[in-house]
Amino acid sequence: MKDYYKILGVTRDTSQEDIKKAFRKLARETHPDANPDDSQAESRFREIAEAYEILSDPQRRAAYDRGEQFGAGDLFSNFGGLDDILQQFFGAGFGGFGGFGGARRRGPARGRDIGVSVDLTLAEAATGVSKTFEVTAPERCPTCSGSGAEPGHDPRRCSTCNGAGQVQVARQTMLGQMMTVTECTTCRGRGEIIDNPCASCSGSGQIDSRRSLNVEIPPGVDDGTRLRLSGRGAVGERGAPPGDLYVQVQMVTDENFTRIGNDLHHKVQLGVAEAALGKKVSVPLVDGSTMEVDIPAGTQSATVFRLNKQGMPRLQRRGRGDLLIEAEVVVPSDLSAEAEEVLREYAELMGEEPAEPKRRLRRRRKR
Repeated sequence: MKDYYKILGVTRDTSQEDIKKAFRKLARETHPDANPDDSQAESRFREIAEAYEILSDPQRRAAYDRGEQFGAGDLFSNFGGLDDILQQFFGAGFGGFGGFGGARRRGPARGRDIGVSVDLTLAEAATGVSKTFEVTAPERCPTCSGSGAEPGHDPRRCSTCNGAGQVQVARQTMLGQMMTVTECTTCRGRGEIIDNPCASCSGSGQIDSRRSLNVEIPPGVDDGTRLRLSGRGAVGERGAPPGDLYVQVQMVTDENFTRIGNDLHHKVQLGVAEAALGKKVSVPLVDGSTMEVDIPAGTQSATVFRLNKQGMPRLQRRGRGDLLIEAEVVVPSDLSAEAEEVLREYAELMGEEPAEPKRRLRRRRKR
């Protein structure tokens, strides 16, 4: 395993700030543009940059100290490339070279992403559903087939950059004159020029069109779930890939259930006698059917009964949540005279001491 501390000329207890200073110093000294006659300069500079990428991040540094190794795909993920690291330290004038990027040919732009929202009932979310949306988005121009040029007139190669989309420019830096790569201003990085733009799309290769999109919503989605459908967004410029379609799920309030994760909660109201003596109740299920459930005698308010695997399916996983049935004992607030008499007899049998009945006021007759 490479000794990144040795490469940067620091020790294992060196602070993050001193690691940054060490890299800044070595970057000036070893940059290939400052050593044009050294064939090993680029590989040596890559090694220094690799060491900084690992040791400048506290989490990666800790992992490295534990003996973990990093592959090429793990490096420079916090930056757009090595040139971004250089520009962070030295500004845009410290140019790129070789395989480190520099200015990139812009080329045709990728299509933009499209976002839509969908209202779902709990039953639809439980089974999955197919939804159709109407969206207005750029489509490939049928007149020029997306080329941007009038039929019979092909785009021509940019003579300034010879189709590369970028040109080399001499810049003065702290290391002297350096050749940097920048976007071609003639073709704006596209590498080609359209002399006869398509009349239908004005040379963009796109026209706005309203179209229908059919989307399959998988079972188990919840409120706020965001589904990404690659390549279903707006078409890209002149052959560039399309954007993506994002579907935002909004759940409609359900009168029978409250959803918590993959579990469903349902309340069953019981009278005092039903709670005391027990009752068979019909409980709704999310698929629209019902199930008979025995509520045992002596059930207290807020008691919860669990029906396994009668909740929501787990999104893109096996299994389902549960259905939780909560008993809610309802105490009557307006008793008839007969009901009050019976209840007082019950209280006497149980040794309870309820409040005395309130005296009823007689209405006076008008004279």
